[in-house]
Amino acid sequence: MTALRTVTVDGSPVHVLESGTGPAVLMLHGSGPGTTGSGAWATTAQALGTSWHLVAPDQAGFGRTPIPAGSRGGLRLWTEQAAGLMDALGVEHYAVVGHSMGGAVALALAAARPQQVTRVVAVSTMGAPGAPLSAELDAVWAAPAGPLGARDMLSRLVLDQALVTESAVAARAAAMRAGAAAFASLFPPPRARWADELTLSAQTLAGVRAPVLLVHGAEDRVTPLGTAALPLLEHLADVRLYVLGRCGHVPALEHPHDFRRLLSCFLGQERGH
Repeated sequence: MTALRTVTVDGSPVHVLESGTGPAVLMLHGSGPGTTGSGAWATTAQALGTSWHLVAPDQAGFGRTPIPAGSRGGLRLWTEQAAGLMDALGVEHYAVVGHSMGGAVALALAAARPQQVTRVVAVSTMGAPGAPLSAELDAVWAAPAGPLGARDMLSRLVLDQALVTESAVAARAAAMRAGAAAFASLFPPPRARWADELTLSAQTLAGVRAPVLLVHGAEDRVTPLGTAALPLLEHLADVRLYVLGRCGHVPALEHPHDFRRLLSCFLGQERGH
């Protein structure tokens, strides 16, 4: 059973895709313009089946979730909103899967809620101390709403350009236009400061007690392996890294079968599979 619903978190609405029953998995999308929880994770959620309780929100400033009054967005808001969402749903223990920006949020959440977060999967993640803003991420954040911006952005996200289909471009362009006003407030230039804000301190990373799986594409130009994933190996207490060859920034799209197998295997370990 898959449902779209709105949950009130700290007085502000959060739009959520929810499916399945069983152990809970919070799925956090990345930061590209036009990104939504359902857009990022619906295909993965469908393939994982109904034996997990999957929760995929639009984070504040994305999709149909507004930025709360008096806030600008940012790592602290996204982390607190994610924790508040699971509290509002009455979920005491859960794994977190995060892509790119969502990976940084997932790691921050695991540090802030060590009693609740059981496992973390950080995919093409941001968050490594000292990681610079790549030229590709700068261009992704700057992509103008519309077909040209959508095509340029998608071409940077994936290695295989055959994945940049007309239907994918049209869908992303529509989503970019719908969310343009909110997104414009999230990462205005100079953008290096927003990448800095999404990096986590060594102290925060040392507070992550849950087992962590890092999944990264060897040819990721948006969050390059050498500056994004490898440094995290020095800071996380219980961590493993899986690198996919011939893969850019979106393993769930570029290598869907491998990605789902990794996810199922790692998440399944906590339920004795």
